[in-house]
Amino acid sequence: MKTVLITGANKGIGFETAKQLLENGYFVFIGSRNIDNGESAVKQFKKAGFVNTMAVELDVTDAVSVEKARSKIGTKTDVLDVLINNAGINGGMPQSALGAPVEAFHNVMDTNLYGVIRVTQTFMGLLEKSKEPRIVNVSSSGCSLTLHSDPNWIYYSHKAAVYTASKAAMNMYTINLAYELRDTPFKVNAVCPGFVATDFNDYRGTGTVEEGGKRIAKYAMIAQDGPTGKFFSEEYNQETGETPW
Repeated sequence: MKTVLITGANKGIGFETAKQLLENGYFVFIGSRNIDNGESAVKQFKKAGFVNTMAVELDVTDAVSVEKARSKIGTKTDVLDVLINNAGINGGMPQSALGAPVEAFHNVMDTNLYGVIRVTQTFMGLLEKSKEPRIVNVSSSGCSLTLHSDPNWIYYSHKAAVYTASKAAMNMYTINLAYELRDTPFKVNAVCPGFVATDFNDYRGTGTVEEGGKRIAKYAMIAQDGPTGKFFSEEYNQETGETPW
């Protein structure tokens, strides 16, 4: 049975992604900053008949918490097949390039960029033992430099200086990570779930969590001949999903 760790999986898109991977036979570790929320998610899954899941307390901004999560998961399995870096924050709105304080950038980067790096580096030892390791970094087409500089893009006027900077930086980390792992079985991609209605955006999204979870799960399960080092948004590009950086 393949194993997957999803950060921030106690609600929203992370929860739905966990559900879809459970349906596909994975053992899912529910990473949650608040362990009670994680346990609540596990109870919901078990009530629905999904028993192959376990909650793990994991605060991606805390190196000690990440190490403890690694130790706990290590007592359950020697191999991690998939890591989905889903945990993220938007930093609140509005976000002005001139008005947002440096502290706001720091706080959001600590989760959306540094958190991804902390978790990825800490769990690499377990991932390397998988025959077909996968890393999915949850991103957003709204953080594409190319799209955000195009006045004809539908969301051109939807600027959020703090959040978009953090995810654009995470996208670059994804490129570098995929490059370093290019001669290994790893597949590393950035995936946008779409503009999904969750509490992350005060339910202003136009898509469903089911759609978003399906898009992320797809790249967690890609075959060995699948892509790596790419940025996908099936909402932006319905034909291939590939999205400009």
